Amino acid sequence: MALGKPQRQHRIARLLEEQVISSQVQLVELLATEGLNLTQATVSRDLEELGAVKVRIPGGAMAYAIPELAKDRVAPEEVLRKVLGEFLVEAAHSANLAVLRTPPGSAHVVASALDRANLSDVLGTVAGDDTVLVVCPPPEGGERMSARLARLAGLEAQ
Repeated sequence: MALGKPQRQHRIARLLEEQVISSQVQLVELLATEGLNLTQATVSRDLEELGAVKVRIPGGAMAYAIPELAKDRVAPEEVLRKVLGEFLVEAAHSANLAVLRTPPGSAHVVASALDRANLSDVLGTVAGDDTVLVVCPPPEGGERMSARLARLAGLEAQ
């Protein structure tokens, strides 16, 4: 399978976040099991462009990590509360979708905060100019999510 560089690097970042990977050879082998046949040189360049570094993990072993993806760097609920309090105007829902309204030009700020918060009930976000669509688990995840985000913002869900 041939992927473009952004898709390939996203796949590498996801693998580094999900598993302990201690060598480029191990990463090349994992990618091959996913159908991506890459050279070690390509993987090395991708790791460098992603800013991956080797860090010591509990037990003393070394593993690759991308500082921006580290779990402890995820936006805490207080940051999400601040962003939502400032930018969320209205929260509604339909089945497994939460629909968030913001002032014009602000939807990307809310979507980014939600993405970084790594909430387990958020499968993904799509931001327009003043609307964020939050995809949640079916069948009724949107209702719970819109209510939760409205509470965090200090609003009542609609």
